[in-house]
Amino acid sequence: MRYIDKFQVSAGQLLGAKQIASPNFNQRPEDTEIQLIVVHNISLPPSQFGGGYIEQFFQNQLDWDVHPYFKSIEGMQVSAHILILRTGEIIQFVNFNDRAWHAGRSSYLGQKECNDYSIGIELEGSDDQDFEDQQYQALVEVVKVLQQAYPKTQGHLAGHSDIAPQRKTDPGPHFDWQYFREQLHAKKQTSE
Repeated sequence: MRYIDKFQVSAGQLLGAKQIASPNFNQRPEDTEIQLIVVHNISLPPSQFGGGYIEQFFQNQLDWDVHPYFKSIEGMQVSAHILILRTGEIIQFVNFNDRAWHAGRSSYLGQKECNDYSIGIELEGSDDQDFEDQQYQALVEVVKVLQQAYPKTQGHLAGHSDIAPQRKTDPGPHFDWQYFREQLHAKKQTSE
């Protein structure tokens, strides 16, 4: 019996995920194909989870006075296509057909400006703590359907630290790439 996907991509939307629109996006350059998936981590305040601050930040609704750290990011306009919370809940902020603002100055295989041709996935987490298994499972589900919808992303998964090594360290040393890749491979095998 063939495995039925929990999620599907339709017109740039991840069906099955919670949808919260971010104003922080723009058009991809004309004739640009999605070729890369970038994995990040984010926590607000750093190394603290919950509270809805990431969602507020991606919607430009964060109250900068709630926590001293927020003053250091005041006015920044950031987004990702997908956020995976500690619980494994998946939220889409930007349509995949649009350019989210997740990578900044970056380069992958010599091609600059990764935001132009990539999908950004943020994991609620930090460089100094392990991720939850339900986050890995959610990431596997999302990446599998993205690779089906955007075949050029096959084999092109990178961390933020890979595309902006002088500036970024995420998803960090606690992200288990080997475990994630094994789980993704196993999921693909069971759905064939």
